[in-house]
Amino acid sequence: MNLFERNANHCFVCGPRNASGLRVRFTLNSEGNCQANWTSTQDYMGYDGVTHGGILFSLLDDVMANLFFLQGEICVTAKAEIRFRNPLQIGESVRLQSKLVSRRRNLAVIEASATREHDGLLIASSTGHFMITGKLTPDQLSQLH
Repeated sequence: MNLFERNANHCFVCGPRNASGLRVRFTLNSEGNCQANWTSTQDYMGYDGVTHGGILFSLLDDVMANLFFLQGEICVTAKAEIRFRNPLQIGESVRLQSKLVSRRRNLAVIEASATREHDGLLIASSTGHFMITGKLTPDQLSQLH
């Protein structure tokens, strides 16, 4: 069992063994930003035909936290805000992205967005304040990749 499986195996957003979860796979791009794609299904519906806002907020929170986790740091959300712009219809795919805005010691501000994959329409955006609580060892970090 690798580090990810021990620490996030049943995470609602990214856990591969959570039968009810979203099973999102996050990666870092060449600029060091975190990204992922996800497609909404009826299991995550709020109003008829529309993805529940709490699901979108969970996705944005995780794309922000994984910006640090995938680089070997453990963090927790201290505060986050979300702005919903457009509904995400069931069956549509979104592109999730996050980037670091600022960091001072163990406190960081990250921005994230969810855009509709086929045309780039902004679905929601979020700003989160995160506390970095620890670091992964080089051995632990190697198990993530």
